[in-house]
Amino acid sequence: MKDLPVVRDERLIASWNRGEDAAVWRIDEKRAGVLTVDFITPVVDSPFDFGRIAAANSLSDVYAMGGKPLVALNVVCFPTSCEPIETLKEILRGGADKVTEAGAMLAGGHSVQDEEPKYGLVVFGEVEIDRMWPVAKARPKDALILTKPIGTGIAVTAIKAGLFPRRDTEAAVRSMSALNAVPCALSDKTRGLVHACTDVTGFGLAGHALDLTDNGVSVEIDVSALPVLPGVKEMADMGLIPAGTYTNRDYLGRRVENGTEIGRFADDLAFDPQTSGGLLIAIPEEHADELLKELNAAGFCDASRIGKFTEGDGNLKLV
Repeated sequence: MKDLPVVRDERLIASWNRGEDAAVWRIDEKRAGVLTVDFITPVVDSPFDFGRIAAANSLSDVYAMGGKPLVALNVVCFPTSCEPIETLKEILRGGADKVTEAGAMLAGGHSVQDEEPKYGLVVFGEVEIDRMWPVAKARPKDALILTKPIGTGIAVTAIKAGLFPRRDTEAAVRSMSALNAVPCALSDKTRGLVHACTDVTGFGLAGHALDLTDNGVSVEIDVSALPVLPGVKEMADMGLIPAGTYTNRDYLGRRVENGTEIGRFADDLAFDPQTSGGLLIAIPEEHADELLKELNAAGFCDASRIGKFTEGDGNLKLV
């Protein structure tokens, strides 16, 4: 998109050319609008669960900016020639379930015929301008917090292969369908202490952790501190690695140093492309425990401190 014209407007705070998770523009002196769109192909067999996961994934970008979703529109691609309309109804029911849970309004959408089902949302929300969470603003001595387990790429690959145990599948579905409603769970004080935030999706933990860094800032991740979905290690050992892992490694590998004792599995976790992953949050080290306490109290039981930011060359080290 680098060759597309860049719109110049003083009201536009963030857009695609600035690497943010959503478009953000000034509504008035205090409020900004947050607009995003996302859709995915099926990741689980249950149409209802697929709808819930896809909706949670779409809503996530508003939360990642520190905002609250207000209105959503369905984005639907569906092959009515070979799939029953009841399947589509279940997908939409799952999406509506998550939009309602987020406290937003589902107000229509658009559908087209396609060879493969795809579903997601356009989401509009708002954020207070002085409480907006940018991406590349982490600072040296910030702690790195992750709010959900990782490993969904490996889990989805195993689910599609019919090799993931039912209990582990249920855990993966719970994680992927959980809303990243972190801004709504934090006190006003803690929200204002966050320096940077993004959600973990297709570029994996490594790619999105690096997104938080700017000039002169590096990031270090303690692999032993990572919350990992159950069953993922066994599936990775069997070679059930999604193709996106290798693409991410090829794209980002020169910026990632693996200094761990577990070697390859650390790479698998770092480069695994996530579906509806958690938020990565950069916050001053002295306030990390306060943030974790509020997250745990709000039900984010897997939220963990997984690393730190340091002065450096903009790279990532796995330790």
